[in-house]
Amino acid sequence: MAWLSLLLFLPWFLLLGSLYWLFPRQPRTARRRLFDITTLALAFALSIGSMLWGYHIGRVQPGAGPIWPQVLAVLYAYGAFLAVLVLALLLRPRYLAR
Repeated sequence: MAWLSLLLFLPWFLLLGSLYWLFPRQPRTARRRLFDITTLALAFALSIGSMLWGYHIGRVQPGAGPIWPQVLAVLYAYGAFLAVLVLALLLRPRYLAR
């Protein structure tokens, strides 16, 4: 059940990842492609790790309802994915300027 949140959010992650990859359109160098691929892989990996962590935290909460682990898994996964993309958006211009 922990993987349900990833399955439900995968289309949204694909949309956000596509927008990150496509914009801005220029410069489209090999250096930028490497940075973007690394960023998207890191965002996806941290999202999975955060999802599993959130699910575990939701399961060990005393008195939490049965849906709580899935809710925390989604929140943690989405938060980690967005945090990596926002950080990459801020760092990409500096990295490409070097």
